[in-house]
Amino acid sequence: MNKNTLSTVEMREIFFLGLYKKGFPAVARYVAKMGGDLNQAQDIFQDTLIIYYEKVTSEQVHAVVNEKAYLLGIAKKLWLQHYKFNSKNQPLGDCDIPFTADEQPASGKLMHYLETAGKKCMQLLKACYYDALPLSDVVNLFGYSGTHSATVAKYKCLEKVRETVKQRSQTYADFIE
Repeated sequence: MNKNTLSTVEMREIFFLGLYKKGFPAVARYVAKMGGDLNQAQDIFQDTLIIYYEKVTSEQVHAVVNEKAYLLGIAKKLWLQHYKFNSKNQPLGDCDIPFTADEQPASGKLMHYLETAGKKCMQLLKACYYDALPLSDVVNLFGYSGTHSATVAKYKCLEKVRETVKQRSQTYADFIE
């Protein structure tokens, strides 16, 4: 190798080691919090570094103000995709637990709490969760200025419902009649 190539390789190595020191601890904590282990955190972080490097070296360069936060954001998205793909959870409708007549889920109670958030919130939550519309479609459908605004609105709606449930000290058992 010539001198310039070696220095480029060394520079890349220093760059990646710096990113690893900045970002890996936060990613490892996040993956552990979400039920993952060290090997999964390392895999997710390696993929994160590849995506980050591709974005930085592409022609569509965006200024990254906080590399650590940016790396964590990529890792969170990758973890959620990984979890969704590898999830072994079953929807309640697919489980073989029979409900007796007096144990039917209290969907009326749940609907009541959702309705307390208001009609617009109910429509927004239905579009996001029941209809599973992409966020870009939700933005257009409800006239939000951007995806961030739609995400904030969705969060506020969920918080309204959570607060109502918390005020009334409801638990999972309260939704089974």
